[in-house]
Amino acid sequence: MQFEVWAPDAETVGLRTADGTQSMERDATRPGWWTALAEAADGDRYGFSVDGGPVHPDPRSRRQPDGPDGESAVFDQNAYVWRNEWPGRGLPGAVLYELHIGTYTPAGTFDAAAERLGHLAELGITHVSLMPVCPFPGTNGWGYEGVSLWAVHEPYGGPAGLKRFVDAAHGLGLGVLLDVVHNHLGPSGNYLPAFGPYFTDTHHTPWGSAVNLDAPGSDEVRAYLLGSALAWLRDYRLDGLRLDAVHALADSRALTFLEELSTAVDTLAADTGRPLSLIAESDLCDPRTTAPRESGGLGLHAQWNDDFHHSLHTALTDESQGYYADFAAAPLAALSKTVTSAFFHNGTYSSFRGRTHGRPVDITRTAAHRFVGYAQTHDQIGNRALGDRLAASLSPGLQACTAALVLTGPFTPMLFMGEEWGARTPWQFFTDHTDPQLAEAVRNGRRREFGAHGWAEEEIPDPQDPATRDRSCLDWSEPEREPHTRMLAWYRELIALRRVMPDLRDPDLATVKTAFDESARWLAYRRGDLRVAVNLSGKPATIPLGGGRHRSGGGRVLAAWEPVEAPGADGLLHLPPESCVVLADD
Repeated sequence: MQFEVWAPDAETVGLRTADGTQSMERDATRPGWWTALAEAADGDRYGFSVDGGPVHPDPRSRRQPDGPDGESAVFDQNAYVWRNEWPGRGLPGAVLYELHIGTYTPAGTFDAAAERLGHLAELGITHVSLMPVCPFPGTNGWGYEGVSLWAVHEPYGGPAGLKRFVDAAHGLGLGVLLDVVHNHLGPSGNYLPAFGPYFTDTHHTPWGSAVNLDAPGSDEVRAYLLGSALAWLRDYRLDGLRLDAVHALADSRALTFLEELSTAVDTLAADTGRPLSLIAESDLCDPRTTAPRESGGLGLHAQWNDDFHHSLHTALTDESQGYYADFAAAPLAALSKTVTSAFFHNGTYSSFRGRTHGRPVDITRTAAHRFVGYAQTHDQIGNRALGDRLAASLSPGLQACTAALVLTGPFTPMLFMGEEWGARTPWQFFTDHTDPQLAEAVRNGRRREFGAHGWAEEEIPDPQDPATRDRSCLDWSEPEREPHTRMLAWYRELIALRRVMPDLRDPDLATVKTAFDESARWLAYRRGDLRVAVNLSGKPATIPLGGGRHRSGGGRVLAAWEPVEAPGADGLLHLPPESCVVLADD
C-alpha cells in the first residue's frame, strides 16, 4: 500500500513498518509531500521519522491502538459491513441529546452505549450528539484535549467500535453528530509540529499558539482539517459535526476556513443524498455564523445559543456570578427576549465583557431551528466547581418547568445525558494524563481557579482521581424509582407533543409572542394555536392569557406537570407553584 505524509521542511523522511525503516521519496506533483510503497495489512503498525528523528504517529492516522504516543495502525475502512441503510436526518424538527461515551455507561465504550440507545429512541430523541472521540492520553477524559484528528479513542472501541455505534443508532432511527475540535489540540501526544507548520505564533489562544489557518503553509493545514471533517461524515456515516469554539479559530483570510468547510460539507451532502449538518459553538452572538454564504455568512447550519441557557439558568437559580451577571438583573425579561429574538446580546452592553456585544438576528428570515436551545450541557455542568446538575438544587417542579421551556420553545432542543430523568449524579471535570507533571499542573490549576472564587481547595474534585470519573457515570437504576420515573415520563410527554404538534416545530421566530411578570416569576408564550406557561414561584400564579382564539374560553390542557384547568371566559390561568402547562386553543 502507499504511505504518504506532509513534511515540507524535511530533508529526509523515513517510514517504519514491521519490516524495518525505508526512505520515502518526495512527491513530484505535491510540494512538501513524501510517499513510499510497503507491504501492510489491517492492524499493521507504522510511523514516520523526520530527518532521522524519533518515529512519530501518522498525522492522518486512522487508528492509534496504543494511544497518542504509540505507532499508528493501518485501518481498513471497507472491512465493516454496514447493516442499516440510512437516508439521513436533518435538523428541522430535531431533538438532540449530548452524550459522553466514557460516562454514559460505567463500561465507557461504544458497544455499551449502543446497548442503551433504545432508551433514547423511546424517549423521542432524533440525534445523538457525541462529545469528542479522538485519541487522548490515558483512558478517561472529556475528549477536548484530543490529538490524531483522524483517529478514534481506542479505549472507547476504536474506529470499528464507532462504526458499530453509528450503525446501531441508525437502525433505531437516530442520527449521530460528533463534536470535533479544530481550535486547538491537547498538550500531550501532539506530534504535528514535528512534521510541519500546523501551528503559528501569528495568533495566540488560551491554549497557546493558534492552529495555522492563515500563515505560510496554512493551505495544507486547512486541507488536513477539512479532510478530517469529511472523513467523519463519509467513512463513519455521521449526520453532522458540532464545531467546538469557532470563535477561537484565528483566521484572517478572505475566504475563511469555516466557509470552506461548509461548502465542502454541502457538496458531500449533495453527493451522498444525505442531509449533513454543521453546528457551531460560538461566543459571538453573530447571525452571520449561520447566514447563507451567498449572503455573506459562513453557511453553517445551526449554532448553540448560550444566551438562552444563561437567561434560563439565572431565572431558575438566581446565580449572578461571571457571565450570568448580564442576565441576572431581570432574568425573565432576558428569557423573553431570547425566546423571541434568539440573542439577548444583539448589540447591547455586556457588563461581563465591559463592552457592547452581539448583532441582531433578522427573525423574519432566520429559521428558529438554526439555534440550539438547552438548559444543561457538558460545559455548563462540568465547568462548575463540583460538576453539579440542576437536579442537585432544583425541585422536581422547577425541573419540569425547565423541560417545558426547552422542549416547547422555538429552538432545536438539546438535552444533556441523564437530564431526562433528573439525574443526581454529578458530571465533573476529569482527566487521565500520563505525564505526571501535566497531571499535577491540571490538578493544581483547577483548585487554584476555584479557590480564587471562595472554594476550599480540598473540596474541588481531583481530575486525576479515577473516582472523579466514576462519580460522573450515569446511574441507570435511577429511572426506575421516584422522583426520576415521573420526570422521565414528563420528558417523554413533551417530546411526543413536539413531534405531533406542528406549531411546536414552527421555524418562524416572528410569530412567538411572550408575556411575563418578573416579580411574580411567571412567563407565558404563544406558538401558533398553542400556549405555554411556567410558574417559577413557590406561590400560585394567576396569569392573564386572554380567551384564546375563541374568546368563550381558554382551550384545553395538552400537558401539565400538576393538575390545572384551562382558563375560563375571563382568560385567567391559575397555575400551581413551580408548575407548567401546555394549552391548545379550542
